Amino acid sequence: MGYHAANDVNEARPRNFRSHESELVGIYEISKLLASPNRIENTFASVLSLLSSFLDMRDGLIALLDEKGEPEVIIGPCWSEKGAKKFRDHPAHLAVRQVIETKMPLAIEIVADSPLFADSDLTKGALSEGAPFSILGVPIKEGETLVGVLTVDRLLDLRSADSFDHDLRFLAMVANLMGQTLRLHKLVAMDRHQLMQEKARLEKRSRPVDAETKFSAIPGILGDSLALRAVVEKIRIVAKAKSTVMLRGETGTGKEMFAAAIHNLSPRANKPFVKLNCAALSESVLESELFGHERGAFTGAINMHKGRFELADGGTLFLDEIGEITPAFQAKLLRVLQEGEFERVGGTRTIKVDVRLICATHRDLEEEVQNGKFRVDLYYRISVVPILLPPLRERKSDIALLANEFLNRFNREQGSHLTFSQSAIEFLSECTFPGNIRELENYVLRTATLAPGDVINGKDISCLNETYLSPTPSHVTQGQGGKRPQFVPMPIAPNARPFAPSSASEPDDEPAPCPGAEHCSMVDNGQRSTRDRIIDAMEQSGWVKAKAARLLGLTPRQIGYALEKHNIPMKKF
Repeated sequence: MGYHAANDVNEARPRNFRSHESELVGIYEISKLLASPNRIENTFASVLSLLSSFLDMRDGLIALLDEKGEPEVIIGPCWSEKGAKKFRDHPAHLAVRQVIETKMPLAIEIVADSPLFADSDLTKGALSEGAPFSILGVPIKEGETLVGVLTVDRLLDLRSADSFDHDLRFLAMVANLMGQTLRLHKLVAMDRHQLMQEKARLEKRSRPVDAETKFSAIPGILGDSLALRAVVEKIRIVAKAKSTVMLRGETGTGKEMFAAAIHNLSPRANKPFVKLNCAALSESVLESELFGHERGAFTGAINMHKGRFELADGGTLFLDEIGEITPAFQAKLLRVLQEGEFERVGGTRTIKVDVRLICATHRDLEEEVQNGKFRVDLYYRISVVPILLPPLRERKSDIALLANEFLNRFNREQGSHLTFSQSAIEFLSECTFPGNIRELENYVLRTATLAPGDVINGKDISCLNETYLSPTPSHVTQGQGGKRPQFVPMPIAPNARPFAPSSASEPDDEPAPCPGAEHCSMVDNGQRSTRDRIIDAMEQSGWVKAKAARLLGLTPRQIGYALEKHNIPMKKF
């Protein structure tokens, strides 16, 4: 009796009660899916799969629109990157287009009878195997903005026809949840983008200043070439230590500026930076300048004088051209470097100092050591961290920057407004400047002084009009842009003039005069090539670079460059 009564109660429940109960369960399950932290395409694909459990659904499709309102992302059940393309040919694409245009829900009970699909293959039953089916479509909105379309299709039967309106309302609720999910995803994406930008900004602020930028800010040092960057990076590392630094390089490469940079980047930056050119003083004066002297130590010493070592106590002492000091003075300097103590000239009191030493030279100290002109123990004492400064010919990209800086200084001093034309910059960039930065500066100042107008053109460059005398002659080579000078070592002569190699069609009447007897063998007089003369000198000297250099009036290093340039293999005996 109780069983029949309970069964009667269940039979008495209205059918829509069970539908509403199923609808609540469906909304609950779908909301859990939409709240999961997954990719939006995977989440929506899972929603479509879940919908098949609550609807008599054969297939489903979600089209997400771009800013222009066109379908951009097509999602079906079991969505994947590779499988997404096949859904673009989904049979509901016409229904999707209709919902986009009307922004209203769409319900087609029998697709084959709908005018919307009159020209479609659906009327032939190819996609439904002859069975009638329906399509439901609802818009997905963010507020009033249409952002997508949800469609489902299902086979038509009597039961589905009864629940047609109910299913359309259910899809509208699901589409509303999807619209809110899309909005939340966009807000999260915007917040994430802003956080990443803020993180990048904070990292940039807290990041140490780049070595190149900080080093380039030091007055007198400009450039961004790879060769200069390598030196700057090494200097920033070396500056932190107390080790003695030896700056090597050709004359005019800015050794004093680099030494000042090492001091300014070191922990001793607030202490004195004292410098002395050893080549400018005799041995007796150099000793007094470095160690100081007591009153009455020699004639004219009327007062006590502190030396450079004493003045640089706690800071940095820069000794330029250290390769010029005599062997006798080298022994005195070695004691100071080893013990950190000395006595003033004419004094007996020992003075201890804490000095970081930076030396510089353009000489080949290794050869000087072999020839007995430089003490080997002093060489190892000062060459703890050798740094080779690149010549200007290895910093081609820096020439324009340096030339403009020198011209700006000239303008400030003279109150002028000169500028370089592109042709002048191109010409300067082709020069090798054996005197390096010092020569480039003189070159720019001379050209600016003689410039006829406010714009310096290629024709105003002093090398072209033979008004420029350098310690080195210019070999003028022909190119598409005209004559461009390149330089090789040669002394100044009062009547020296730029030398242009003669061509085969216009031989010289007589050899060019030799401006320096000791360098005659390297002057191209149109009769013998430079390569032949180098080979002759090497053969005469038994292929010893030092002897060949003396024959040609060059240094062994220049001979080495020449052998490499002319691809001359060394012979060993």
